[in-house]
Amino acid sequence: MASIYSGYKKAINLPDLSGNALKVIAIISMVVDHFAYYLMEEGTMLYEVMRCFGRIAFPVFAFLIAEGFRYTRNRMRYFLQLLIFAIISEIPWYLLNGADGTHNVMFTLALGVVALATFEKLKKDGTLCCCVILLIAFIAIWSGVDYEWRGILVIVIFYLFGTSGKISFPFSRMMQLLCAFPLMMYYGIVGALLACMVLFMYDGARGFIQGKVAKYGFYSFYPVHLFFFC
Repeated sequence: MASIYSGYKKAINLPDLSGNALKVIAIISMVVDHFAYYLMEEGTMLYEVMRCFGRIAFPVFAFLIAEGFRYTRNRMRYFLQLLIFAIISEIPWYLLNGADGTHNVMFTLALGVVALATFEKLKKDGTLCCCVILLIAFIAIWSGVDYEWRGILVIVIFYLFGTSGKISFPFSRMMQLLCAFPLMMYYGIVGALLACMVLFMYDGARGFIQGKVAKYGFYSFYPVHLFFFC
């Protein structure tokens, strides 16, 4: 897979992006988006440009959740980590948005992990598996988590069409992006296209930032940056 990927990327002259590079891009995009949303006047050209750039964040995070689930050694711990940071993030989320019935995106990512675990557990029974995943998507709507059912299905699509022994890059990546794009474009076509460009350059490598400190630093950034906007 690595050799096919490298050869293809060289042929079309695209840079490589590691998993950590994707995280940094997603974090920058998220901060820009929230800066515009919470601190700027709506309707200006700069506001619209920053919100478009901000649409990169969720598809990249959703992709990384699917990749993380694929390679994690402890899926329950993976879920619990997301859930704990989701609960912590509710404090600044409430301070920013009030009691509007919505909940932060970390809950969406945690529900996405539940959907992926459901798929792995029930995939031999396709009908039951689909029904339970749709139930999880309904829970996302009912609970008011950010990106609702679309967020859950994007995570599932990224996982289902991920690189495997049967489908190699670039075809698996193209399938991921083509199938997820109709859901991603709901939040803005330009942002969805930018997210697709970023994700297509992912090379499968972990990247330059490693260790538990860096790992929990990425998790912690979400609630910390929300507190900044309070």
